[in-house]
Amino acid sequence: MGNASCIFAGCIDQASVGIVEKWGRFEKVAQPGLNFFNPCAGQYLAGVLSTRIQSLEVKIETKTKDNVFVQIISSIQYRVIKQSADDAFYELQNPREQIQAYVFDVVRAQVPRITLDQLFEQKDEVGKTVLEELEKVMGEYGYSIEHILMVDIIPDPSVRRAMNEINAAQRLQLASVYKGEADKILQVKKAEAEAEAKYLGGVGVARQRQAITDGLRENILNFSHTVEGASSKDVMDLIMITQYFDTIKDLGNSSKNTTVFIPHGPGHVKDISDQIRNGLMEGKAGVHSD
Repeated sequence: MGNASCIFAGCIDQASVGIVEKWGRFEKVAQPGLNFFNPCAGQYLAGVLSTRIQSLEVKIETKTKDNVFVQIISSIQYRVIKQSADDAFYELQNPREQIQAYVFDVVRAQVPRITLDQLFEQKDEVGKTVLEELEKVMGEYGYSIEHILMVDIIPDPSVRRAMNEINAAQRLQLASVYKGEADKILQVKKAEAEAEAKYLGGVGVARQRQAITDGLRENILNFSHTVEGASSKDVMDLIMITQYFDTIKDLGNSSKNTTVFIPHGPGHVKDISDQIRNGLMEGKAGVHSD
């Protein structure tokens, strides 16, 4: 907008329009380029309006349904409608203040109906409502509202701290659940591994005993065929006594010597031989029964 000037020609910039008056009354809209005026006939250029998109940042303080005070920062993009440039020039003295007042009114009518969480989720819907209301109102004054962006929603600092603490607590709770599940899986796998190890250990011991039994049986048969008059019992007694002395020798040669008291003597050796032989016979009977 500008003051009247008595000039014969004027150049209107691109993306602008001029308001031409005659004797103080609106006559026409001058388009970009060179325009001629007749001051003698009372015609002159009253002002120039830009038709570029302009941006207005508005900060609104309001309260949500759950009584949380928030600051909403919005960005309004608007422009002059060329066909209604005369309305934009004459109707509003300060269009930015008018737009800001309408934004305040609409936002403060919408936000108190929803909670803070809903506001974060529905900020685009709030912006859409503000856009619809502004388009209807500002269109009558020659302005087009192009976009409204809800740039930021800033709750009260104490509310922000509380929200962060709640979020942290929820994440810690979720982490505890995951850790518990991991520990449970670890314990189950550990128990399964122990059970499998014990099973394999048992299989190994059984095979070891079977191999010992087979070896003793083969030694007895070979010795009986080689030495005439030797019975299986004699061979078994000889093998048991030999193993008995080998065991005593191994105990004596052990690096970690421990005092071991065992009965010793011809009679005791015979008793040990009988016990080992009976155990082997019972083990053999058990294997065949399986």
